[in-house]
Amino acid sequence: MIDFRYHLVSLIAVFLAVALGIVIGTTALNEPIEAGIEGQVADLEQDKRALEDRTQELEAQLESGQAFEEAVGPVLVEGTLADRSVVLVPTNESVTAETVEQVTALVDQAGGSVSGVVRLQPEYSDPATTAALQSYVTGSGLPAGIQLPETGDAETLVASLLSQVLVIPPGGPVPDTAALSSVLAGLTSLDVLVPEGASVAPADHAIVLTGSGFNGDDADQRNAALVELVTALDSRGAGAVVAGDAPSARENGLIGVLRADPALAAAISTVDNVGTVLGRISTVLALGQESLGTSGMYGTGEDTQPVPPLPAAAQ
Repeated sequence: MIDFRYHLVSLIAVFLAVALGIVIGTTALNEPIEAGIEGQVADLEQDKRALEDRTQELEAQLESGQAFEEAVGPVLVEGTLADRSVVLVPTNESVTAETVEQVTALVDQAGGSVSGVVRLQPEYSDPATTAALQSYVTGSGLPAGIQLPETGDAETLVASLLSQVLVIPPGGPVPDTAALSSVLAGLTSLDVLVPEGASVAPADHAIVLTGSGFNGDDADQRNAALVELVTALDSRGAGAVVAGDAPSARENGLIGVLRADPALAAAISTVDNVGTVLGRISTVLALGQESLGTSGMYGTGEDTQPVPPLPAAAQ
């Protein structure tokens, strides 16, 4: 008769055999697996080094291209804005002070001057501000000589008001600086805009600097308010250019809205890469073209030209 100890020894022998088989099998399989993994790691390291080298090459090319653009930029824009003044209108906080300074410098190199910077606040296009704006533009506190449209919503009336004090009609009288100061003070008190710098004076042209886009249910209304202002500045003065980044050229951005409307796209020049040297060159050249009655879409977006036509002297 087989006792318990015999069964126990048999079970232990079986488990030992299984364990030994696993160890032997694992050892036999590990070598090719490890070799394969080591080979993959070596390939990945080689790919990583190749990508790093390529990245360095592209960065060097980019720096070289930017250096070239910075070097030729003043030559390309020279004289295109001779004796002309430009007011800068950033539409939101995504337009950095650096961008404003860079555009200002290139306007100076083109022979023009920046008469001031008026930065819009989110409240400017906020539908919740409409009642306060309507009350202001229809009240008795406006300067003498301002002629607003007889009909129109608050956005249209404010756009007309700003255009009348910010830009100089071609061949027309220069807006009164006291009226400009009064209007800017009134709108500043409503938190819809902030004048930047020492002073703001009327200008021949306007560059509207924009970025990103609006989100939410009121995005269309906000863009519509900015379109009214751009249209008023362009039609009142010697021409306006809207310059922004790639996101601003999307469906919910100001440039995207302007380009989606054939009439607006034909009347107002847009640049979608103002964050680059080439984009800033395009912005100044486009403003020069606006003086000649020519508008276009420039940058990297769909159906755009890389740069505006060069002045005859620069070709």
